[in-house]
Amino acid sequence: MTIDHLLEKLDAASPILQATFGLERESLRVTAEGSLAQTDHPQILGSRNYHPTIQTDFSEQQLELITPVAHSASEARRLLGAITDVAERSIDPNERLWPLSMPPRLTEEEIVIARLENEYEHHYREGLAAKYGKRLQAISGIHYNIELGKDLVAALFAVSGYASLRDFKNDLYLKLARNFLRFRWLLTYLYGAAPLAEAGFYDQDIPQPIRSFRNSDYGYVNDPHIHVSYASLEQYAADIEGYVQAGDLSAEKEFYSAVRFRGQKHNRSYLDKGVTYLEFRCFDLNPFDALGISQETLDSVHLFLLALLWLEDVKEADESLEAAHALNQRVACSHPLTPLPDEADSSALIQAMEALICHFDLPVYYSQLLQNIKAALLDPRQTLSGRLLPYIKNNSLEEFGLAKAEQFHDDAWIAPYALKGYENMELSTQMLLFDAIQKGLNVEILDENDQFLKLWRGNHVEFVKNGNMTSKDNYVIPLAMANKTVTKKILAAADFPVPAGAEFSSIEEGLAYYPLIKGRQIVVKPKSTNFGLGISIFQEPASRESYRKALEIAFAEDRAVLVEEFIPGTEYRFFILDGCCEAVLLRVAANVIGDGRHTVRELVAIKNDNPLRGRDHRSPLEIIELGDIELLMLDQQGYGPDHILPAGVKVELRRNSNISTGGDSIDVTESMHPSYKQLAADMAKAIGAWVCGVDLIIPDCTLPSTQEKPNCTCIELNFNPSMYMHTYCAQGPGQPITPKILAKLFPELE
Repeated sequence: MTIDHLLEKLDAASPILQATFGLERESLRVTAEGSLAQTDHPQILGSRNYHPTIQTDFSEQQLELITPVAHSASEARRLLGAITDVAERSIDPNERLWPLSMPPRLTEEEIVIARLENEYEHHYREGLAAKYGKRLQAISGIHYNIELGKDLVAALFAVSGYASLRDFKNDLYLKLARNFLRFRWLLTYLYGAAPLAEAGFYDQDIPQPIRSFRNSDYGYVNDPHIHVSYASLEQYAADIEGYVQAGDLSAEKEFYSAVRFRGQKHNRSYLDKGVTYLEFRCFDLNPFDALGISQETLDSVHLFLLALLWLEDVKEADESLEAAHALNQRVACSHPLTPLPDEADSSALIQAMEALICHFDLPVYYSQLLQNIKAALLDPRQTLSGRLLPYIKNNSLEEFGLAKAEQFHDDAWIAPYALKGYENMELSTQMLLFDAIQKGLNVEILDENDQFLKLWRGNHVEFVKNGNMTSKDNYVIPLAMANKTVTKKILAAADFPVPAGAEFSSIEEGLAYYPLIKGRQIVVKPKSTNFGLGISIFQEPASRESYRKALEIAFAEDRAVLVEEFIPGTEYRFFILDGCCEAVLLRVAANVIGDGRHTVRELVAIKNDNPLRGRDHRSPLEIIELGDIELLMLDQQGYGPDHILPAGVKVELRRNSNISTGGDSIDVTESMHPSYKQLAADMAKAIGAWVCGVDLIIPDCTLPSTQEKPNCTCIELNFNPSMYMHTYCAQGPGQPITPKILAKLFPELE
């Protein structure tokens, strides 16, 4: 059996980069002025007893952000970005997340032990406060968790000569942990970012900046007499158990090594159940990065860890690791621009990285990562602590830290309707993801392109598509709503008002209908499409050529087309959820208003500059196009795209008022007469929809709707109503819809 030289035996095509990752980020909540926040953990984040991603660490002010397991380092960072985004926008508006590992100026009295309901956990923290003091607990960082890929481990096991996969994995992870502690000094050199402590943090005076207080014995470390052996897992477990029994440690988890074995509740269980993954705990927050750690660092560390496997194992583990600890202490406590000591020889590690890249033909990206490491070894100014030096003023980083905290806070609020890292998803889905993370649901994106999510808490699982399509709707109901002919028949049978019209399956059939409508107001629209695509509205009688063009546009979207009477009045969208109207929106068709100086084309461009406007439902309002339908509308009003529009003159670019075709949104939920809200809810019930959008044309909404005189016409039921347009409106307060969807799906959250 051997644990060394295994990587060299693998084929070049082996899955060397296969692994799963998880990140844990600690951050203090501070006020906008830079003092430690004195508020409780945000109530909007729900109970800390079950929240999987946003918890509190030692103190009430110290958030811990935890990613789910990810199958790449980039996805782990993406998840951390989303969780950080939620945290930034969930804390008090006057608070920020402190971007540095070392806290701002504070006193012991300001640090409030986390008010956890679990009596053991609260008592445990009280014991830590008594032993180490509360100030040390305020030091924050990032934990990097990694499990080597199953296929990679299987390939290594196959050439190892081991009989037991469990024993092999234990020895493999033990070797990785030992070599990590042996070369930890390199990570301290490269990524140490805690060069000073603010005045009063330590009782003694440290006269100059160092690379990392957190990664030195000044940090949050065990008492000096705690020595745990890494010679074997048996000795490791026995040593920790001995310290717990003697009262030197209050629990096994109080052993604060830079690396921990993970996957079992108790260390002794690793002997028979095996190590699952490793947790590396030595990463300072990178204050230059909004997430506290860069993608380059994550990938460089992955390369570093693989190189540790390429190298031979540590000999005489206890003595070697004691010397390695002393070397790390020396590197951590050196001035950030001090060259590495002679004992810190990186040549073997660099050669191992080069060999890995060559043997497995890794992408050029990894060669560039290695070049960056080499450059930093030659020039300490390129390390994180070296980069921080210019920002130290009067032996303090508070001004810099507060400026960065403010910058990251502002960035989080630039587009509050979006979820950072997931902007390519449909906006309603982004909003639902944000709320699900905030409320403490577990989230998995099953299909990003199809907007398909899995949400769960405990054993309760829900699948959601497009933000509001769930198991609450019968499968056939969305199909019925997608078919406008079926919708009209169901509503008409229940005595609800719908427009008269006819259905055609070819342009020729539609043209044959022209003599019956040539003097009437009409709407031409696809039978089964959504988002207002392919709709043409003629409030004035259409010429045969214009009618033909409208048919062609509609048939481009569907194989069947409806031609219906045009119903005069104002169109409103009612959002119905579980039999209740939750929001009402007035949608104003895409338009521009002249100023006497700009052409229609220029006015459209000016309006499209609004930051709320975007494409593909990633923004609350859509970009206004100048396509065939818009040009046809302009022509009917006597204008072309290059005409200068007189001041005050309004031209409509669409007859349909869909937000998805450039319309404006106005929230009228509170002002809409309740009779119309009830009517819309009754229509949804008639077709059996749990969620739907009801589009009503109302000539005069000041008049109530009655059974005898509805005073409105239903032109459509929408099986996939966009929720974002009700929340982020061009005018009006907006109505939060996604939290109500989640409350219906998971009533246990309330």
